[in-house]
Amino acid sequence: MYIVAALYHFTPFSDPAALKGPLASVCEGHGVMGTLLLAREGINGTIAGSRAGIDAVLAHIRALPGCADLEWKESTASVPPFNRMKVRLKREIVTMGQPDVDPTASVGHYVEPADWNALITAPDVAVIDTRNDYEVAIGTFDGAIDPETKSFGEFPAWWEANKHRFHNKRIAMFCTGGIRCEKSTNYLIGQGVEDVYHLKGGILKYLEEVPQNDSTWDGECFVFDARVSVGHGLKEGPHILCYACRRPLLPEDRDRPGFELGVSCHQCIDETSERDKDRFRERQKQIALAAQRGEAHVGPKRP
Repeated sequence: MYIVAALYHFTPFSDPAALKGPLASVCEGHGVMGTLLLAREGINGTIAGSRAGIDAVLAHIRALPGCADLEWKESTASVPPFNRMKVRLKREIVTMGQPDVDPTASVGHYVEPADWNALITAPDVAVIDTRNDYEVAIGTFDGAIDPETKSFGEFPAWWEANKHRFHNKRIAMFCTGGIRCEKSTNYLIGQGVEDVYHLKGGILKYLEEVPQNDSTWDGECFVFDARVSVGHGLKEGPHILCYACRRPLLPEDRDRPGFELGVSCHQCIDETSERDKDRFRERQKQIALAAQRGEAHVGPKRP
């Protein structure tokens, strides 16, 4: 089994570029794979590896400026969730495009998973899913509002167009691991919303801690690795990924018109050109040839 650690931490890094090389070296030296993003506002990412490898990388991150109280969420995977290690420099560790948003200044009230159900079922609470539309499509909390955004950067515009719907409401928001809510709750506070709450540790922590019989979660939770989705107890879900559009699919979706392995699915068959599809077919051919040679192709896990 592989240990998967999802983490983020907002803290000012004066020179994130100087942190990149040493962090990448620690990851590669311990056989840890995944993606870590560094920006002036902090660090974000998901990594996977052995118990010893993950512990070594987490110790390195906790030693970075302002990261001593780093929190992370762990789960397991039966196959390698990532094929390589990437440490990248970014303008934001989660892109919202709002330069005045600062989660280190103020955020909404954290709600523990054990207290989440009571909050979101209160009649004066509006529950908003801050994730992208393809994530919401495979699972969300009962009664949650789907903004139908294709990227997190669309959330401020959605709020501006819909804020009239939430007059005299307390706002409860959630996302996969909590990072988007750090920014979205700070944004709403800046817009004058007084009662803002968010699920501490995100959906992943809720699925880990809340028994399925007591859960108000319906479906699976999309994750950004080869597992594609997880369910209660953070068990691997049934979904696969269309590697043309990156949307999740159920195994039976492979029998639907439009599905071609590595090339298209019923959701994106009309979204790409024939030139794109030919390029995807060549990529899939290279994956198959690498598999025949017993080599790991540097790319996504095939359905």
